Amino acid sequence: MRRFAAFFTLLLASCATQTATSPPPQPAGSGFDVANLDRSVSACHDFFRFANGGWVQRTQIPPAYSRWGSFHILNQNNKDKMRTILEAAARGEAGDSTEARKVGDFYATCMDEATIERAGIRPLESDLARIDLLRSTAELPMLIAHLHTYRVPVAFAFTATQDARDTERVVASISQSGIGLPDRDYYTNDDARSVEIRERYVQHIARMLELSGYPAGRASGAAQAIMALETKLAMASMTNVELRDPVATYNKLTRAEIEALAPSFTWSTYLVATDLASIDSAIIGQPRFLEELGRQIDATPLQTWKDYFRWHLVNSAAETLPSRFEQADFDFWDRFLEGKKEMLPRWKRCAAATDVALGEALGRLWTERYFPESAKAEAMEMVRNLMSALREDINTLKWMGPTTRQQAIVKLQAFVTKIGYPDKWRDYSPLTVVRGPFVANTLAANRFEFYRDLARIGKPVDRTEWLMTPPTVNAYNNPTMNEIVFPAGILQPPFYDPNADDAYNYGGMGAVIGHELIHGFDDQGRQYDARGNLADWWSAEDKAGFLERARCVSEQFSSFEVADGLRMSGDLVLGESIADLGGLDIAFAAYLKSQEGKPRRIIDGFTPEQRFFLGWAQVWAEKATPEFERLQVTTDPHPLARFRVNGPLSNLPAFAEAFSCRATDPMVRSDQTRCDIW
Repeated sequence: MRRFAAFFTLLLASCATQTATSPPPQPAGSGFDVANLDRSVSACHDFFRFANGGWVQRTQIPPAYSRWGSFHILNQNNKDKMRTILEAAARGEAGDSTEARKVGDFYATCMDEATIERAGIRPLESDLARIDLLRSTAELPMLIAHLHTYRVPVAFAFTATQDARDTERVVASISQSGIGLPDRDYYTNDDARSVEIRERYVQHIARMLELSGYPAGRASGAAQAIMALETKLAMASMTNVELRDPVATYNKLTRAEIEALAPSFTWSTYLVATDLASIDSAIIGQPRFLEELGRQIDATPLQTWKDYFRWHLVNSAAETLPSRFEQADFDFWDRFLEGKKEMLPRWKRCAAATDVALGEALGRLWTERYFPESAKAEAMEMVRNLMSALREDINTLKWMGPTTRQQAIVKLQAFVTKIGYPDKWRDYSPLTVVRGPFVANTLAANRFEFYRDLARIGKPVDRTEWLMTPPTVNAYNNPTMNEIVFPAGILQPPFYDPNADDAYNYGGMGAVIGHELIHGFDDQGRQYDARGNLADWWSAEDKAGFLERARCVSEQFSSFEVADGLRMSGDLVLGESIADLGGLDIAFAAYLKSQEGKPRRIIDGFTPEQRFFLGWAQVWAEKATPEFERLQVTTDPHPLARFRVNGPLSNLPAFAEAFSCRATDPMVRSDQTRCDIW
C-alpha cells in the first residue's frame, strides 16, 4: 500500500475499469483482438500505437483509477474472484479453518462503515496521548519503536533482511524513511509542479491535523514545521538512482558504530522496545541519513517531533478511519497527486486491504478455487525453455570472456523457480482479528507483520518464503535468493492463455519469464552470485563491456520525452529496460525453438513472428493520467508502457524482419545506435 513494502518486479502496479469491466473478447486460436489495432499507423513507425491504438481510442480510464490497461483488467478479474471468497468468508461460509474466519472477520470490519463512523478516532486516542506525553528527545526511541510496530514510517525503517554478503543469514537493516511525499526529489525539485505539490502537501498535513483535533491555527503552524523537518531528512536521503547501487547501500556496522552516527538516539532503548536487545550489528543503507537524523533530534523542537508523529500516525491510518479522513486522504494522494476522480468502491478497497493483511490466508482460498495445477506445469515448461535459450545465448556472447561466462552459467543453473503459490503457507495463528473498528484490526495486522519480520533476525534464511501474494498480477526476481517468482494471479490471459497459439503466449508470458531471468543479469542483478551473495564474479574487461552496453540502454530511454520537456530517467529505469530487452530476445529464441517441426500458420493475417510481438504489445496496452505519468517518471524504476513496447523492439532485428521494416523507419535502429546486451 501507499504508506503502510527490494526486489525486481515486472511492474509496480497501481491496481486498477475500462468502461466495460471485463477484457475484450479474444478470437479463437489467436489470443489477440484485431480490434485493438490502429492500422492507420505503421508498425514500423510506432508499434505501440499500431498494436494498441484501437484499444486506446475506445478506452476511458475509469474515474477511480489513475491508469488502466491489461494488468489492471486482469487484476479486476482477480479481485472479482476474491470478492466471492471474501463475502462468503464474512458470512462464515468459506470453510471451518481459523484462517478463513480471520479473513472473513477482517473483510467484514472493513465493510462495516457504521461501526467505523461511530468509533471515530477513538481507537487511536491512547496512541495520540502517548505522543502528547512525550517529555524529552530521550524518549524518542521508545515512541518510534512503538509506531514502527504499527508500520508507521517515521524517522527511519527497521527491518529484517538477508545479509547480501552472506545470504544464509538474516540480519537487521536500517534505512532512510520518515518523509511523507513519494520521493526525496519532491522536496528538492524547483519546477512549478513540485512547488505546487509541496504547497498542497502542507495544506493536507494541516487538514489531517485539524481532523485529529488540532485547532486550525495550530495545525497550520505544525504543518509548516513538519515540512521543514521532512525536507531536512529528504536532503540527506539517497536519490532513487543512488538507491539502485547495492554496494553503496550495503554498510555493515557494529552497534557501537551505529550509535556513533546518531549519538542523540539511544539504540539500546529502541532495540529493547522491539525485543532485539541482543543485536550487535546491522546493515545501514544510508549512514549519512542517520547522521542527519541525529542532528535533527538535537535541533528540532520537541513539539515539532510530537506534531510529526501525530501526522504520520493519522496519515498511515487514514484509509481505516471515518469518511472525513478517507475523503481528505483521497483528495490529496489520489485526486491531486495521481489524477483519480473518485474512490474505488468500498469492497475493492477492503479486498486490497485484506490481501495486504492476510495475503497468504486469502491466497490459499483463492488458489484452491481458481488456479489449476495444469497452469503451473505449463508455466514451468515455458521457464525451462527460456532458461535453455538464455544458456545458449550466454554461451555464444562475443563480448563475454570464458571465466565470466562459466560463472554466468553456474548462476543460471542455480536459479530457483516458484510458480503459483508457496509450498509452505504463512502461519497467522498469532494474529487476533475481532469484529470491531477496522482500524484496530489493521493495527493488529501491522504489529503481527512487524514482529513476524523481525523474528527472522539471527536465524537461517527461509528460502520457501514469498514476497507477493498468490492473486497478485505481477512477477519478481529476488537477487539475494537467486529466484524468479510467478504468482498464480499473472498466469492467466492476456499473459498466458491456454486457448491461444504459442506465438502469442511466448510474446506475453514467455517475455515476462525472460524479463525476470534477465533481472539476474541486469546492472544490479549481475552483482549477485549463484547463492545470491553480493560478489564480483566478473572480469574487469567483461564488466567494462557490460557497462558500455548498459549505457546504450540508459541513453536511449533518457531520450524518450513524456510531455512538456519531461523525459524518462534512463539511469532509473535501466534495470527494467535491460530486462525487457533481454527478456524479449530470449523469449523469441525460445519460441522459435519450440516450433521446430511444427507447421507455420497465418492467423488474422499475421505470421507467427508478428503474433509474438503483438503478444508483447498487448501486455502493455495502457492509458494513464498526466499526473500519474509524472509520478511514475519521478519515482518508478519501470518505464511508461508505450516505451516498454517501442524501446526494446526498436533494438531487435527480429522485429524489423517480422514486419519488413526499412532501415530508415523509426522502429529500426542502426548498427551504431542499436543496444544489445543479452
